Amino acid sequence: MLLSEDVKPIRYLKTKTADIIKTVNETKRTIIITQNGEAKAVVQNIETYENL
Repeated sequence: MLLSEDVKPIRYLKTKTADIIKTVNETKRTIIITQNGEAKAVVQNIETYENL
């Protein structure tokens, strides 16, 4: 995991949702969403999710 690339604030999710979806599908990496500086959620592609 590259924290500089895989951790994004919630405001980034709000403005770049399509970009995040494209990224997780192309890279198969999970993106961590933060709120007030704390990890709150993850976004991952469906294949990775189903393999859990």
